[in-house]
Amino acid sequence: MAGEATKRDYSLLGESGRTAIETGLAAAEWYHTDIARKEMKVLMQRSDHQAIRDTGLWLGSMLGFAALSIYFWGSWFAVPFFLAYGVLYGSASDSRWHECGHGTAFKTRWMNDVVYQIACFMIMRNPVTWRWSHARHHTDTVIVGRDPEIAVMRPPDLLRLTLNFFGILDAWHAVIDMVRNAAGVISAAEKIFVPEMEQPKAIRIARIWLTIYLVTIALAFYLGSILPLMLIGLPRLYGAWHHVLTGLLQHGGLADNVIDHRLNSRTVYMNPISRFIYWNMNYHVEHHMFPMVPYHALPKLHAMIKHDLPAPNPSIWSGYKEMIPAFLRQLRNEDYFLKRELPATARPYREEFHADLAPAAQ
Repeated sequence: MAGEATKRDYSLLGESGRTAIETGLAAAEWYHTDIARKEMKVLMQRSDHQAIRDTGLWLGSMLGFAALSIYFWGSWFAVPFFLAYGVLYGSASDSRWHECGHGTAFKTRWMNDVVYQIACFMIMRNPVTWRWSHARHHTDTVIVGRDPEIAVMRPPDLLRLTLNFFGILDAWHAVIDMVRNAAGVISAAEKIFVPEMEQPKAIRIARIWLTIYLVTIALAFYLGSILPLMLIGLPRLYGAWHHVLTGLLQHGGLADNVIDHRLNSRTVYMNPISRFIYWNMNYHVEHHMFPMVPYHALPKLHAMIKHDLPAPNPSIWSGYKEMIPAFLRQLRNEDYFLKRELPATARPYREEFHADLAPAAQ
């Protein structure tokens, strides 16, 4: 793609979104690796047992670290316990709202709903707005002007990316959205993907959340201590780094405006602790191809279809070694992206929409 770089309009009300609709990119038919119906039925089986076990470990660990943080409050011994609590609050909640929002973590629906509400509060994402936002993300993954969850726009804003490792900008915008929704205002962008009948629910939840935060702040003033905020609210900042670290790898530096998840999503092998925090979302190509497969079955799904996918990055560090240079090149040419090579056993990328990709990756 020689010549002037394509200017992207990430607004859901902008020109790029209209172009995506006109060209057929919006709500297009995506490529999927072939899997026998019988095998897919087995993969899609949900399990209360595994989700209860993992959720109990998550919330139980949080309570334990919170208790130790309170016990050692005022000394340096509290720091490591707060750091661990923060990651479970401000990062593990990101994957929990995501998986329970899909309704695949638990077999029992109300269990999904309860964990979804708790995790959404921790990560400061309105459970109504984000349920519909994420549905759009899966329908139009990294389609400019259609996907409301594109984490890294082009050219990349490196300062924003850095600040979000501490949750600063995301949390600030979340507070603004919460206050706006609590005031009864649904934005024009939200109205695009949130059905009208669901909008009063988003307003009601925002009001409940705002009340909780105001009570927490009042308690901190009453006690003359920041401790209540260290347990509710601030962990969204000091514990955000892990979900940002892993989340950027999902689509960072890869293609946009394509309809093959092998081009715009990345699978990365991770250590067991990160996989627990991330709930196996490191198998991200697999998740986007088959979003109704539960988190605990993603490793098995990966083994079944890896012959048709680009080779996974062997580690988080490996992912960043290829992603950061791509970000730097996108500062000069926002059309640049990483095109991942397919193994000889894979079906080739479809020509529709993708025929001109090779020059852009050079």
